[in-house]
Amino acid sequence: MKNINLKTIIKAKILLVILFSFQILVCTGQVKDKKVNTQTIISNQNTTFPQIHTNLNGMVREFVRTMHQDKKGNYWFGTNGDGIIRYNGKILEKITIANISPHFRVLEIIEDNVGNLWFGTSEGLIKYDGKEFKTFTRNEGLQDEEIWGLAIDRNGLIWVGSVDGVSHFDGEKFMPFSLPDSMVENPKPMLSRKLVFKIIEDKNGTMWFATDGNGIFKYKNGKFAHLTNKNGLTDNNTADILEDRLGNIWIGTFYGGVSKFDGQSYYNFTKDGIIEGDESYNFYEDSRGNVWFTAEGYGVYRYNGKKFDQFTTEDGLTSNVVQSIFEDNKGQVWFGSWQGISIYDGQTIMNAKDKEPWTN
Repeated sequence: MKNINLKTIIKAKILLVILFSFQILVCTGQVKDKKVNTQTIISNQNTTFPQIHTNLNGMVREFVRTMHQDKKGNYWFGTNGDGIIRYNGKILEKITIANISPHFRVLEIIEDNVGNLWFGTSEGLIKYDGKEFKTFTRNEGLQDEEIWGLAIDRNGLIWVGSVDGVSHFDGEKFMPFSLPDSMVENPKPMLSRKLVFKIIEDKNGTMWFATDGNGIFKYKNGKFAHLTNKNGLTDNNTADILEDRLGNIWIGTFYGGVSKFDGQSYYNFTKDGIIEGDESYNFYEDSRGNVWFTAEGYGVYRYNGKKFDQFTTEDGLTSNVVQSIFEDNKGQVWFGSWQGISIYDGQTIMNAKDKEPWTN
């Protein structure tokens, strides 16, 4: 399979989705609470790429962008253009939400302390309380419906990163949160000047905002710090960020590969030739403390604290272009790629439906 530059594809998709979202809002007006319907099987749905491994019984035309397992054990799959899919351990269900196109994208899934699920989508912020889905859009105060970054801080405040900036939500209302209006010099092409791809809160209560083209902002107690290529960041087009259990900050970028920041110094593993691939993201720390991430066109890397292991199509991956990584409560690591979903059981990588036989 020819390697595909994700950033180029996303640019085109964002324009289409924004236009489509605008049409939906014009037609429907005020957004109301949306209730859920489900359907179990979609048959004979064409896929964009050949499906070597499962496409969730034909429900996924492109790929699974994000995955989550909730406190009850249900699996949730956020797709690139086919909405939300749920697996309860026995059957797959395609979730449809009234007044929302079935072809929306899901970019982030998080769960709060009481078990509510929050989905960052191309149609706004969606909340699921176990019974009903409720959608929040600009009408409720969001900066923009195209949501990429989601985080819940230690106080229960929800942080939302969209194409048009950051908001925080206390459960009742959204409040805009303005990052400093300072841009790096000579920025590379970006999707949006205000786009925040990823938001995390570290162990010290500092909020981190990974932006596309403007480096990283840190925020605590009303004060900001700006990390750019002038003070150690390898690339200002940051794609993902993760704090591991040791307090190291892992940074994935579009043009500068992967770095680890220990609070004092940056170690760029791509620049040093330890790993390959300038475009890296999808960081995930598993229950054993391994840090996983993808490198566009080079498969998946795992870091065990001492060395990196690389997994590619030669090891069983469906494609070296992987879009999501996730560990379930069985210790299985899932990979969503352009050509289906695989599972790594600690020994081998195989078709996900061979480990989770939802077709039975």
